[in-house]
Amino acid sequence: MKPKRVMENIVTYWDAFSAASGLRHIDTEDDYDTATQLADALVEEGAINERHPQHSLFLLVSDLIYAYDQRHYPQREVHGVDLLRFLMEQHGLRQNQLPEIGTQSVVSEILSGKRELTVNHIRGLAERFHLSPAAFF
Repeated sequence: MKPKRVMENIVTYWDAFSAASGLRHIDTEDDYDTATQLADALVEEGAINERHPQHSLFLLVSDLIYAYDQRHYPQREVHGVDLLRFLMEQHGLRQNQLPEIGTQSVVSEILSGKRELTVNHIRGLAERFHLSPAAFF
């Protein structure tokens, strides 16, 4: 299709699509709320599944939400030890309950910054918590 014809189609249908979906660039909290409601509705309809006919729309809405979040709510970088602390808290684990790392004293030294997580520690933790090892770097 020629570019001029593509633009004619976009102009013809954009206003109706935007009005029906509420989808547009997210500038405000109200825009954000509208986009998250649309994303939630798409999830309920099954659009998170790659084979769903509106999966691409779900991804587009998710990208807009992500971009807004990155601009307005930047997250600090999480390091391996921070992730380990979070996982311990979420799973109700004590320092002596991490055989992937070793003894309680080794876990304590890692959490206090005296020791680093090793490749073997990371492999074990990634397997246990079903995460990519990259999450710990």
